[in-house]
Amino acid sequence: MRTKALTALTVIVTLLYPLAIWFGKGKIEPRWLAGLLLVLVATRVPALKVSKLARWSALCALMMVLVAVWMNALLPLKLYPVLVNLAFLITFTYSLSTPQSMIERFARLTEPELPPSAVRYTRNVTKVWCVFFVLNGSIAFATAVWASQEIWTLYTGVISYALMGGLFAVEYLVRIRFKRRHQNDND
Repeated sequence: MRTKALTALTVIVTLLYPLAIWFGKGKIEPRWLAGLLLVLVATRVPALKVSKLARWSALCALMMVLVAVWMNALLPLKLYPVLVNLAFLITFTYSLSTPQSMIERFARLTEPELPPSAVRYTRNVTKVWCVFFVLNGSIAFATAVWASQEIWTLYTGVISYALMGGLFAVEYLVRIRFKRRHQNDND
């Protein structure tokens, strides 16, 4: 129960993070807004015991907090979505060098026995997500550094989630078609 509550808190704070930064601009000093990033790091503490990447991500986020507090600057806080995309990119890319890609691991949660064609398919989907994380992280970086606060908030708080949802939806439709075409592999 405690883990579910912590996961829910992480999701809520992550989704609201860009909007909170936007609403806080000009009203709350960046050094105080850095507390939001600190809350995000704190919600990820259980993962720190499991993953080396989680420890590095938390350390980077803490450095962003320190820079934001020390310089009273908003930019380090706006770079957090870039860090998230980088962490996902590293995780998904690394999984391509292992016997099971990240998407295959997810797929095996519901279908433990995957035919070879499905394993190839999941590996390709993992590659698509890697490309997504590169593009999404790059746009998040560009909007943080060169765009207005409103554009950054719109992209990181709305558009990037819509693109992610769109990718999920398209992949789901492609997966249904793939399963129909390769139904004989399962027989």
